[in-house]
Amino acid sequence: MDEPIAKKAYYSIGEVCELADLRPHVLRYWETQFDVLHPKKNRAGNRVYRPKEVETVLLIKRLLYVEKFTIEGARRRIKDLKKDKQLDEARGQALSPELLAGMHRDLAALLDALDLQKAAWRAEVEA
Repeated sequence: MDEPIAKKAYYSIGEVCELADLRPHVLRYWETQFDVLHPKKNRAGNRVYRPKEVETVLLIKRLLYVEKFTIEGARRRIKDLKKDKQLDEARGQALSPELLAGMHRDLAALLDALDLQKAAWRAEVEA
């Protein structure tokens, strides 16, 4: 599972926020708190996140929101994972629940759209 998120080379801050269900100011704050999270900026000065950075965002979110680490505790955990050469594996594990939740939301929205289309089609046929 080298790049499980990667369909694109770079993601905007808005896309990362949507994937991770976070607000942009949270990502900008995390950039100041975690040295493993430092997205490049494009020519226009906008942040662009590589797939590994998106996975890092999801790992940080899991550590803070699910495992209830403090920022300092999450920083230490990431440092330990990096030291033990397990950071890539932890990033991949953090991705799975987030990706599945996102897919679930997308599929539910698609199902709703199809139901609306089906109802409209039936009303048209019956008229």
